[in-house]
Amino acid sequence: MLNSFRLFATIVSFTVCVPALAQQRPEVGQPPAILPLESEAAPRLVAYPPLADPLARGVVIIQFKTENFRVMPVFGQDAVKVSPRIGHLHVTIDDWRGTWAHTSLDPVIVVGLAPGDHKIRLELADPSHKILATESVAVTVPDVKASGAHRH
Repeated sequence: MLNSFRLFATIVSFTVCVPALAQQRPEVGQPPAILPLESEAAPRLVAYPPLADPLARGVVIIQFKTENFRVMPVFGQDAVKVSPRIGHLHVTIDDWRGTWAHTSLDPVIVVGLAPGDHKIRLELADPSHKILATESVAVTVPDVKASGAHRH
């Protein structure tokens, strides 16, 4: 049993040490392990039209994807320097003065909009809230009471 534990401890130590070896200073002429921010491609945001089935019930679900950018709940000046780029989405409905921060890759979900046409603006924001990319999605919310659709 003791020999099995020693073998396990040796394997765990080796596994933990391998990443440390990979982070050593690169050889002369080799690229760094992480690209400087200036070398990264510009962040990109792709927003898709709202899902039709939920929209018929008055629920707006907007899926999106990002490129060269990771969405996560990180804020502050120090996080601006992280590579690859990280940040969050700013979500604004119509021309409302308020906005909220969306900090995950989950779809943006909006419930309770009045029937009619709306514009939902999604903005990629770095951890200091600087806007890096913007997409708008046009949404027409049906009158679910008039159509007799089941609300959920």
